Amino acid sequence: MTPRWKVGLIGGLIIAVVAAAIYFPILRRRVKRAARLQQQSEEQARRELTQPVTINPGDPRVKTKLFWGSDTDDSTLVPVTVELPLSNDPVLRSKQVLNTLFAGPVDADLRTLPPDAVLLELYILPDGTAVADFSEALATSIPSGIVSEQLAVDSIARTLEANVPQVQRLKILIHGQEMETLAGHLDLTGTFIVNTKPAQTPPKPGNR
Repeated sequence: MTPRWKVGLIGGLIIAVVAAAIYFPILRRRVKRAARLQQQSEEQARRELTQPVTINPGDPRVKTKLFWGSDTDDSTLVPVTVELPLSNDPVLRSKQVLNTLFAGPVDADLRTLPPDAVLLELYILPDGTAVADFSEALATSIPSGIVSEQLAVDSIARTLEANVPQVQRLKILIHGQEMETLAGHLDLTGTFIVNTKPAQTPPKPGNR
C-alpha cells in the first residue's frame, strides 16, 4: 500500500495543478486588462497634454503652404496651398500650421510624418530659433533611414519658412530632450536653417 503521506502529497499536487490551470488564465486576463487600462490612461494623458491649438475662425484666412510628399517621387516635397484662419502671433501661428501639417494630407501615402506624432510645445527664441518639442512617436514611428528622416524635418522646416517669416532656424527636441539623431541617421544636435531672409510681417489675408 502506498504510504498515507504519499497519497496526501499526490492529492495536494493534483489540487495545485487544477487550481493553477483555473487561476493562471484568470490572472493572465487580469494582467492584460490592467495593461490595457494603463495604456489607455497613458494615451488619455498624452492626448490631454497635447490638445491641438485651436484655430480661431475669427482670425483672417491666409493662403497657407504645407509641404507633404510628392506622389511621383518618394524623396521630394511639394507644397499644397490651403486657406486657414491663422493668428498673427508667430508662436501661435507656428503651432497652427504644424498641427495642420501633422494632421496629414488626404492621401496617407503622401504623409511625411508619423500619424501618431504630435507637437508638444513650441517657442521662438529672440534670435529667431524655433524650438519645437515633439512626442516620442516622431522618432520611434518614422521609418529609419536618412531619406525619410530628412523628408520629415524638411517638411516641418519648409512649412515654417512659407508661413512664419519670423522663424530663422529650427531646433527639434523629442519629449523635452535633445537627441543625437532622429531615428538613427539625421543629426539633431544642431539647428536646421529655415529662413535666410530677414524676418518680416506675416502675409496679409488672401496673399500668397
